[in-house]
Amino acid sequence: MAKAKKVKQLSFSMPDRPGLLSEITGAISGAKVNINAVCAYAMDNNAFFMMIIESNAKAKKAVSKLNITPKEEDVIAVEMPNTTGSLQKVAKRISDAGININYMYGTAGAGKSSVCVFSTSDDKKAIKAINK
Repeated sequence: MAKAKKVKQLSFSMPDRPGLLSEITGAISGAKVNINAVCAYAMDNNAFFMMIIESNAKAKKAVSKLNITPKEEDVIAVEMPNTTGSLQKVAKRISDAGININYMYGTAGAGKSSVCVFSTSDDKKAIKAINK
């Protein structure tokens, strides 16, 4: 079954350019910090990043050298089985609780579990609904 918990996400945006993802992830890995989840995309010549990091303090220090000032935001990390319908079950619990999902991102990989990150209109209530 799915297990949800509140986590802190680092997010920031900056002008888009070639090599930006490599530069940012290089700075973070150079600080010996693992990225547990990432969503990155470009729109209207801007690059947007949302990351769940092993150590936000170390990652913030590493990217500050690139003139990036990330903000910390509360989000929900949901670990669930990597099986057909698992995400739908989590989405249904959130929906049945009357909670809006602002955005989500995640990965399944080849393992037995997957992780999705959610931002909702009521994270506390969503965590309770998912974990029941």
